[in-house]
Order: sequence, then C-alpha cells, then structure tokens
Amino acid sequence: MKRIAVLTGGGDAPGLNAVIRAVTKTAINVYGCDVLGIRDGYDGFITPGGVMPLDLGAVRGILPLGGTILGTANRGNPFARKVLRDGKEMVLDVSDEIITAIKELELDALIVIGGDGTLHIAMELGAKGVPVVGVPKTIDNDVGGTEVTFGFDTALMIATEAFDRLHTTAEALHRVMVLELMGREAGFIALHSGVSGGADVILIPEIPFKLESVLKKIRQRVESGSRFSLLAISEGAKLLGGEPVYQRTGDEIYVPRLGGIGQEVGQYIEAQGFETRVTVLGHVQRGGSPTAFDRWLATRFGAAAVRTAAGGVLGHMVALREAQIVPIALNEALAVPKRVDVNGDGVLTARGLGISFGDECC
Repeated sequence: MKRIAVLTGGGDAPGLNAVIRAVTKTAINVYGCDVLGIRDGYDGFITPGGVMPLDLGAVRGILPLGGTILGTANRGNPFARKVLRDGKEMVLDVSDEIITAIKELELDALIVIGGDGTLHIAMELGAKGVPVVGVPKTIDNDVGGTEVTFGFDTALMIATEAFDRLHTTAEALHRVMVLELMGREAGFIALHSGVSGGADVILIPEIPFKLESVLKKIRQRVESGSRFSLLAISEGAKLLGGEPVYQRTGDEIYVPRLGGIGQEVGQYIEAQGFETRVTVLGHVQRGGSPTAFDRWLATRFGAAAVRTAAGGVLGHMVALREAQIVPIALNEALAVPKRVDVNGDGVLTARGLGISFGDECC
C-alpha cells in the first residue's frame, strides 16, 4: 500500500478529526504510505485545490477539535451534482470524473467517513471499481451494521445537559418545557437523553403519538403535585396517522429538512392551559469537542480502516460489534437503516419508569 486518501462527507459530527488523525498516523507509522486529504467531500476530487497532503504535522493537535480539517458537504453527491452550465443550473452525474481523478492519483484505497448517504455513494463508487473502505459517522446513530457511531455520545451528552438546565427553570416557574432534538427518522438521541435527563414524555419517530395522550401525562403530573413537565421530542416524531413536520421539502439535490414538531406540540399544550416553552437544540448537538468515548471510538475506527485497506478488504465498512472493531460489507451494513427497537430494553425501561411515549390509550 503506497498511497491512500481520506474524505469526510455529509453533516459534521464530533470525532471526525480523530478519525483523520488515526488514519494518517497509522498509515505513515505502520505502513509507510502517503496520505492525501480530500477537501469538502467528493467535490474535492474535481475542484481546484481539493487535494492536500496529510503528514504527521498536519494532524498534530486535532484530536480534541470538533468539525473537520478537511471540510465536508452534505450536497456533494457525484451521481447528482448541481452545476452551472452555460448559465443554467443542471443536475449531472459526474461520478466518472470522480473516478478518473481517483485513478490519476493512483490510490490504493479511499477511506470515506460518513453517514448512510455518504456511505451509499461510496458503495456505488466501489461497484464501479473504486477501492473504498467506509467509516460510519453520525450523531443520529442510525447507520446499520454497527452498534454505535461516533458523534452520538457527544450529542447525547449535550442534550442531557440541556435537560438538566431546563429541569431547574421548569420546576421554578411551573412550566412545561419541550426540547426538540435531532435524529432524523431515528429516535436514539431523544430516547437516551430523555431517560438520562429525566423527561416525562419522549416522542420518537418509531412510535407515532396522540396529543391527547401527551396531555394526559401532563395532567397526571399536576394532579400528583408535580407542576412541571419535561418533553423530549425527536425532530422526526409524528402524530398517529400523520406525517413528520418539515421546514423544507426535498428535491434531487436537497434532502428534506425536518423541524417544527416541537413547536406544534408546545402550542397544543399551551392552548390547553399549561404554560409552555419550546427549545430547539439544533446544531449545538453537532458542534464542539468530542467526548472521550467518541475520541476513543473514532480513533479505533480510523486505525482499523487503514488495516482493513492494507489487508485488501475493500468495499467494506468498519463497525463496532461486541466491543470489537470488525469489517463488514457495505451492502450488508446499509441494507437496513438502524432504528429504535420499540420492544427493546430501552423503551421498556422508559415505560417502566413511567415515561409516556404518547401512544397510550386515553
């Protein structure tokens, strides 16, 4: 193995720099090969200055940093890229240009760090002959094949701290506090932080809810002497028989942007006579320094990705399974997105604590 490249795609997540550092140091120290960094996702292959050398000096001091020194792009799909041609916007398949650039760089492996979208692109490029190895990344924890993704633990800690702070002001002013959290179609952040932060109601995409059931829980608390309530609401949560709430619909370039369900639930509760405040935590969950666990997991993923590439195990993704990092085929990992098990111990634990998921009969 003489030369590899690494890129980060999709939304940012705490721990990306830890992966880049581990990839670079392992490739140089163990295999003596050159490492290239690709800026701004796949776009870096076909934009001027998009390829940069990575050496030990380039990754010094980046372990605790959030974001990514390479930059990223969540609209960088080479199979559907928005470009300007003759003054007109067009959506083109530029994957062949990407593949040509990769061949010209004479890469033995391309390590792709990303979520399900970025890794699906990697799998498609792999089918066209690109030597790819994937590293799963997302705060949502929704990539299949791995027990957990780096970035999730940091987002969870931030969300839990938000609940700790909302708890004191909710109790002091006898209010209902609604916290809308990220997660897309997976409710892991809301479930884990809701349980860890003492939420009374948790609404997740996997369990459609009734507003009347949410209100019932709040009333029960008031009647028992608790004049405040905390609600954890995943951005993808939806009413029974309804659809998720979107800030923006999608097209061939832009994915739909979830958001607004917390406000809808808050307005309903307020209309029933309970003073309510809504907080949308948003991108605070994505930023800042990664936790020790995310640094540890990201570092292990990065080092394992290089070993996997060196062993010629291409078209695979590194994954955490039973406390070990192992390679699994990308098509296996991405076959089924990971979602909260509604009959699993996490949901059962929450129900046993008296937490409502808004699905109980009124």
